[in-house]
Amino acid sequence: MRPEILNPLFAALTDLRGVGPQLAKPLTRLGLERVVDVLFHLPTGLISRFPVDRLDEAQAGQTIIVELTAQDYRPGRSPRAPFGVEAFDSAGDHVRLVYFGRTSGLARKLFPLGEKRRVSGRLDLYGDMRQIVHPDHVAEPDDEAGIAVHEPVYPLTEGLTNARLSQLASVALERRPELAEWIDAPLLASRGWPAWREAIERAHASPRDEAARDRLAYDEIFASQVALMLIRQGLRNRKGRAIAGDGRLTDALQLPFGLTGAQERVGREIASDMAQDTPMLRMLQGDVGSGKTLVALRAMLAAVEAGTQAALLAPTEILARQHYATLQRMLGGLPVNLAILTGRDKGKVRESTLMGLADGSIDILVGTHAIFQQAVTYKDLSLVVVDEQHRFGVAQRLMLTQKAARPPHLLVMTATPIPRTLQLANHGEMDVSQLDEMPPGRTPVDTRVISLDRLDDVIDALDRHLATGAQAYWVCPLVAESEGSELAAAEDRAALLRARLGDQRVGLVHGRMKGPEKDDVMARFQAGEIGVLVATTVIEVGVDVPAASLMIVEHAENFGLAQLHQLRGRVGRGAAKSVCLLLRSQNLSETARERLALMRDTNDGFVIAEKDLELRGGGELLGLKQSGDADYRVATPEQLVRLLPVAHDDARLFVERDSGMEGARGDAVRLCLYLFERDAAVPLLRSG
Repeated sequence: MRPEILNPLFAALTDLRGVGPQLAKPLTRLGLERVVDVLFHLPTGLISRFPVDRLDEAQAGQTIIVELTAQDYRPGRSPRAPFGVEAFDSAGDHVRLVYFGRTSGLARKLFPLGEKRRVSGRLDLYGDMRQIVHPDHVAEPDDEAGIAVHEPVYPLTEGLTNARLSQLASVALERRPELAEWIDAPLLASRGWPAWREAIERAHASPRDEAARDRLAYDEIFASQVALMLIRQGLRNRKGRAIAGDGRLTDALQLPFGLTGAQERVGREIASDMAQDTPMLRMLQGDVGSGKTLVALRAMLAAVEAGTQAALLAPTEILARQHYATLQRMLGGLPVNLAILTGRDKGKVRESTLMGLADGSIDILVGTHAIFQQAVTYKDLSLVVVDEQHRFGVAQRLMLTQKAARPPHLLVMTATPIPRTLQLANHGEMDVSQLDEMPPGRTPVDTRVISLDRLDDVIDALDRHLATGAQAYWVCPLVAESEGSELAAAEDRAALLRARLGDQRVGLVHGRMKGPEKDDVMARFQAGEIGVLVATTVIEVGVDVPAASLMIVEHAENFGLAQLHQLRGRVGRGAAKSVCLLLRSQNLSETARERLALMRDTNDGFVIAEKDLELRGGGELLGLKQSGDADYRVATPEQLVRLLPVAHDDARLFVERDSGMEGARGDAVRLCLYLFERDAAVPLLRSG
């Protein structure tokens, strides 16, 4: 149960005075639903204003604070024309205050003629005339609150002003309690960090306060590291069971090719883990096409050989059904009962599957999150495989491991290469294996970056490609055209391609379509009835069509490097030479250019991952923002790189030394875990 001292921070924002349904909508869009969410929604910029007594003291381009008196109004020639207020400073120097749109009433209200007002805004020159367009603050001279010389600027969304969010931040800061210190005193002193309560106030006052920001980032990273280590320790301390197959099924697999050296090495690591009575916690990293599915199947067959069951969890229905079809093909006549369970399965089909799991007649189950729902029971589950694990949080992974009388072995797989820093940040409870060798027959994909100005040429090339009998993907960033966005929409692009190439050659699939409808389009594409599949990133993982040898990604600069690498991995699966065309818009940032150049120059996912960490800086990060494991609200990628090694060592020492002891620091760390919502690990603190 959360400590009472934190309850004011976890109150809903709608409980606060002045936060009604209308304001709640934009707040929710920003993920701000509780007081604590606002507390950790830190400003990213700072407006600095220069107080002056006279306009002559200011320079054009400065944001100033000055006392002015309105002397006259200058209406426009039409209601839509700019409305001007002619104002003068104490020395009689003139400035025009300009309001656009239908705001004359507001301007007259703010500036009664002959009365003094303190005004803030950017001073500019329009010809020889000084002007301030839409002053950002207007206050009466005796207003005690006044106008802030330094004002933090928060990330916003439509319908929410910076002033309103600043007010909410002030309320959140008033609710912050004094908390016991969880950082070791020597570390706190050596870094010169303030106490938590002071740090959060300073971080809201200025994004430039590095000591305060680092303190809060460290707290968040430390909480995550302690949680991961406690989870690992808790699972390791639970008695599992040793599983050793006899080889009768794995040896009978009919493979068109031999195992790579990497697959054999990783297979031995997994078999060694499963042979222990300590539950396996292993992450299998392998680039797109490196053969992770075969490694996982061999591990699951070992579980079946030992008379037990295995389950494979996929994040989407498309991927689950793709795995099911792939495993059926690979098992080819072996005496293994394979089943699938997704949220779409209802009635007798679902009941039959549930009965088969409970009586043990189903050996391997493939499915979505439906496979760890309460109604699903297994007779003897000994191995859980989680694919594309970055889509699942620690809590979801653990939920499935609780479906067995004794903790099953856990193997999680990812085709999203994760830099070592982020392995520690998100997956510190796991051992890591890497498939760093590609099976024979996988040809590198030729990647080219092309301007969207050449869209017609690309469609002509696509037409020639389809004429050879080959297939292609065309990926767009949006489902439907959205107002105010110039990004390509899948529905509009499909309509254009149908007009140019013919209705029967173009299919469309996206996340808003119903399951059976999606399945029908995918089946027709896999059967070769559709030449080009227009899609959103719903096809990022799990789609395997060897005849598809062309991938076109529109507005590629709007996709993360992880997504681009995954999408490119959808082609190059057959014998034909494969090409990936990254279509870019004209106005690219330098970072966007570097990222697209990186995709053009290398097919190595691990190189891409490390470079992505370096390039993205404070932006959305490969394996981090796309991860359900650890949601870092405060810590930036740059802070993760700097502070994670220290937090990792501190957390390890705490868990080894203090997790079994009553004490002040144990109580303080418990508060930290609750504050940063890593409380799934709290029961594992043996001191309570």
